Amino acid sequence: MNHSQLRAFHGVASEGSFTRAAAALRVSQPTLSGHVKALEEGYGVVLFQRGSREVAMTEIGRALYEITQRYFASEAEAERLLSAAQGLVSGRLRIGADSPFAIVPLLAGFSRRYPKVDTLIQFNNSSEILRSVLSGKSDVGVLPRVDSDDRINVVPFRHDRLVVFVDKGHPWTQRRSIRLRDVETQVLVSRESGSTTRAVFEAALAKQNVHPMGRLEMGSREAVREAVAAGLGIGVVSESEFGSDTRLHKLAVSDVKFNLVECAICRRDSQNVAVAAFLDLVNEMADKPGAAGA
Repeated sequence: MNHSQLRAFHGVASEGSFTRAAAALRVSQPTLSGHVKALEEGYGVVLFQRGSREVAMTEIGRALYEITQRYFASEAEAERLLSAAQGLVSGRLRIGADSPFAIVPLLAGFSRRYPKVDTLIQFNNSSEILRSVLSGKSDVGVLPRVDSDDRINVVPFRHDRLVVFVDKGHPWTQRRSIRLRDVETQVLVSRESGSTTRAVFEAALAKQNVHPMGRLEMGSREAVREAVAAGLGIGVVSESEFGSDTRLHKLAVSDVKFNLVECAICRRDSQNVAVAAFLDLVNEMADKPGAAGA
C-alpha cells in the first residue's frame, strides 16, 4: 500500500476538506487529490462523497479512517521511541497559550529536559488557540475547557475555578464572597469574545437571568485587570491567575461552581516528536502540587 496515498486520505478525512488537508500536509491540492484518487482507483472504492466545499466519508471511508487513526498514532509513537532513545528530540515547538500562568511551569520543565527544542509561544483566547492548532499554525495549545473534537488529542492537567475581583476602593472589599445576582448592580469588565473565562461566566449569568448594570469589553487579560484597578467595574479571572496585585481584591461566587480544567491539546494526526514529548511531560506534571499551578 502506498504510504503517501494513505496519508493523503487520512489528511482529508481529518480536515473534512481537500484544501485544508493540502495546507496541513504542505502539498499542492492537485497532488493531494491525485493521491486520494489513485488510492480509490487502485482498490475500486469510493472513499469520499465530494461536495462543493466539504467532503463526507463513505461507509468504507469511515472504516478506513478508524484504521488510519490507529496507524498514524502508532507511527508517531514508534518515531518518538526511537528518537528519544537516541536523544534526538529537537527542532521547533509552536505553542498557543491562554495565559503565562499555565504554560510557563510546563515550559520550564520541558526546556530543562529537551534543551535542543526551540520554542515559540503565542498568547491568545481559547477560540483562536483551538483554531490555530487545527489549522497547523500551532503544534500545541494550552487552554481551559475543550469541547469534544475527533481531530484533537486532549490532556487535562490542572483544575481551577473562576473568581470575581474588584479594586481596593470597592465596597465589596469587606466581603469574601458574593452571590451571582449581586452582579446586577455592577459594570462587568470582560475579555473579548472567544475567551473561555467570559463564555463560562456569561453562560451562568444567562442561566440565572442576571444582567449586569453595564458592560465593558477589553482586548486582553491585562487590560481587564487595569480597568478594574481603575474602578471601571468588576472582573472575572481564573483563581490561579489572580496573582498578588495589591490594588485588587478577589471574591468567590458562593452560589455557582465555576470549575475549569486546563488542558494541553494537539492534532490527533500530529507526527511532531517534540509535541509528543511535551504531552508526555504534561501527563507527568498533571495535578501535582507545585507543578503547572495545580
